[in-house]
Amino acid sequence: MRQKKSDKQSGNWLKLVMVMVVAVGVYFAYQQLQRHLGQQARDNIRIEMLDFDVALAKAQAHEKLILADMSAIWCPTCRKLDSTIFSDERVQQVIDNNFVFARIDYDTEQGQDFAQRYRVSGYPVLLILDEQGEKLTRLPLSFDPMEFIGNLNKVLSTQQKALAN
Repeated sequence: MRQKKSDKQSGNWLKLVMVMVVAVGVYFAYQQLQRHLGQQARDNIRIEMLDFDVALAKAQAHEKLILADMSAIWCPTCRKLDSTIFSDERVQQVIDNNFVFARIDYDTEQGQDFAQRYRVSGYPVLLILDEQGEKLTRLPLSFDPMEFIGNLNKVLSTQQKALAN
């Protein structure tokens, strides 16, 4: 009787271990799929995506604002932003003409520093910074290209008015 109970417990442990191995395998496969899909979405973006420090230097040299996008390559919402907003030619033109675009990967040390410096969490986060790196505003998340362009134009208009005064 004891032998049967011991065999049953061993069988249960073996099943539990197998389920856990499968679950871990599914998790890592899902992560790889999300990364692959994220890279595909990024490949359609024609905007120059710069490291934050490089973008800051370029913004200072060209006296432009910085559009800082903190995202994660595996993030489905970030991927949607890439595929609906940043891959749109009209959006790209507005950004290229008026901003320096910084892509900050949340999963990096720079991403953690950025999140702490600007007190942001989650992703995607879109901030407009001046050429000194000071936060001017946080853009609302939009997946409509014309609405997004309107939000960028509001920032530009506000900035022009501030400079005129």
